[in-house]
Amino acid sequence: MYVLENSIPIDVEYYLHNQLSKPLLRIFEPIIDNPQSLLSGDHTRTICKPTPTARKGGIMMFAVKTLSCLGCKCPITDAEATLCVRCKPKEAEIFMGKSFRVREIESSFGRLWTECQRCAGSQHHDVLCSNCDCPIFYKRKKVQKDLADAHDALSRFGW
Repeated sequence: MYVLENSIPIDVEYYLHNQLSKPLLRIFEPIIDNPQSLLSGDHTRTICKPTPTARKGGIMMFAVKTLSCLGCKCPITDAEATLCVRCKPKEAEIFMGKSFRVREIESSFGRLWTECQRCAGSQHHDVLCSNCDCPIFYKRKKVQKDLADAHDALSRFGW
């Protein structure tokens, strides 16, 4: 929950090497001559590490956060502006795109919330669930965070 709420990236490399590789190697060892080849090579995906976030004591502490254009993501110097000069003529189109995105996320959240209500057995009460093994629980929390971010982007228009 802490990772989801604070947008901390998951260390994929750690989980791959320390959690998945050993059981997979034990399973495929009797079947394949070189089971280690399953975990490396041209057929595997590359892992992109996200940019570090600002934390106390880190190098990102010296970085300055600036607003960016909602259309092209270029930095904006005016604190009250939503779009850059190049994207200003397409303001209505960008606003509609952002509002469509909010509608999609709201729909997804509604479906996940309904699924949780069905599981809890009540359509009229809040869902009090903390099942760590439920994939719907984490999807719902992730979509809830995405929805808050999308609402923040939409509210920057100030309409």
